[in-house]
Amino acid sequence: MSLILSNKGNALISLYDKMVVDGYEREDTTFVKDAFGDFELRSYAADIATIFSNEHINSTLDYGCGGSNWKEVGFEPETNKSAKEYFNLDAVYHYEPSRDIDERTQVDCVVSFDVLEHIHILDVANVLRDMFSHAKKICLLNIACYPAAAKLPNGENAHITVRPKLWWKGVIDMIAVEYPHVQVYLITSTAWQQSELIPTFSAKKWIEQEKFVVDL
Repeated sequence: MSLILSNKGNALISLYDKMVVDGYEREDTTFVKDAFGDFELRSYAADIATIFSNEHINSTLDYGCGGSNWKEVGFEPETNKSAKEYFNLDAVYHYEPSRDIDERTQVDCVVSFDVLEHIHILDVANVLRDMFSHAKKICLLNIACYPAAAKLPNGENAHITVRPKLWWKGVIDMIAVEYPHVQVYLITSTAWQQSELIPTFSAKKWIEQEKFVVDL
């Protein structure tokens, strides 16, 4: 299934392609050769394991996975387990257009860490719909609400859509109403490893509650 992006969005993919091949410069002028190689969700592993266990998650799609490999050993240092083993998953899939990886399919949980702030505002709604459309149970989203250390090859900051958490909550609410069966776990970050989990929500809950007011 093709994800339709704006001209701006396609141009950004080309810039990210270049960063993967050539590396990138940071705002402090240092140079990073291995672009987007960090396994971003590693810092949240214990909390994610609890969510996966509580929600009976057996399969995931890492949407915008960068260089993350859920099947590579060493994710959990003490046991040398891979992320797939650590989270007790039957199947893991990856999607990263800047690396020509497209394994998108229906899964229990779509995971997306440090992705949406890299999406041009023209494409945010379409990308969110694509995420939701592949989730059977939950979307687990982490969004940075601050400028990146990385710069795009054209000199702009790599976090091109920096917005406050309630802006993101509102945008996601508008997409969630189209997918009432999907629960949303939304983590927003105001700085590196300074995060907040917004209470879990879904349109199904809004439909079933007796009152009309839907709280943030």
